[in-house]
Amino acid sequence: MFTDFVPGVFVTHPGEPDWGIGQVQSAVGHRVTVNFENAGKRTINTGVIDLRVVTEDETTLPHH
Repeated sequence: MFTDFVPGVFVTHPGEPDWGIGQVQSAVGHRVTVNFENAGKRTINTGVIDLRVVTEDETTLPHH
């Protein structure tokens, strides 16, 4: 399990593929706040959910 979630890392939620790609906003222990492109800001318990880190090549978020 990847536990080094830091702000800026892109992830997906394995149980919620419709949420799209999310960007980590903050991480305190197992509580990781992620801003998903289709679901908004969500707090994920990484002790329960194994977020998948997305490689830079996979990101499809528009760059501003």
